Amino acid sequence: MGNREALIEGAKQCLTERGWARTTVRDIATAAGVNHAAIGYHFGSRESLLIHALVEAVEELSATVAERSQGHSHQERWQSLIDTFDTHRPLWMAQLEAAVQAEHSPELRERLADALRQSRQGLGGSVPLAVLSGLMIQWLIDPDEAPDGAQVVVELHAQAEEG
Repeated sequence: MGNREALIEGAKQCLTERGWARTTVRDIATAAGVNHAAIGYHFGSRESLLIHALVEAVEELSATVAERSQGHSHQERWQSLIDTFDTHRPLWMAQLEAAVQAEHSPELRERLADALRQSRQGLGGSVPLAVLSGLMIQWLIDPDEAPDGAQVVVELHAQAEEG
């Protein structure tokens, strides 16, 4: 593994251990086993490296969920996504932190917008993505009261029938 790949892996590790805001250049370099100057050489900035790492980590998670969900019911697919709020909690938290930081970073905003476009396609539209975003926040803050996959499907069907 070259320095560039080691930096991305180190940044993914730091995102899950420390979060977006608390990850420093030194943290990433230490996790990657390289000199911190390599970040500037390969990515230009800490932010650019974190963006690459976050996008790659989310793409890996999305591929895993998609693979596990093939051939399953709507309820099982929703539950598979919901399960990642626990199993990949630090990654979901890092995404929330990144969304806040996007207000001040055009590069981050554009990369997150690209990821949202892909997510809309993968989930079947903007409404399922909006539901997923809301579920994520509920599960990260108040998991005891958040709906499971079965409840999501029942309530979505009920809303569709009313409309």
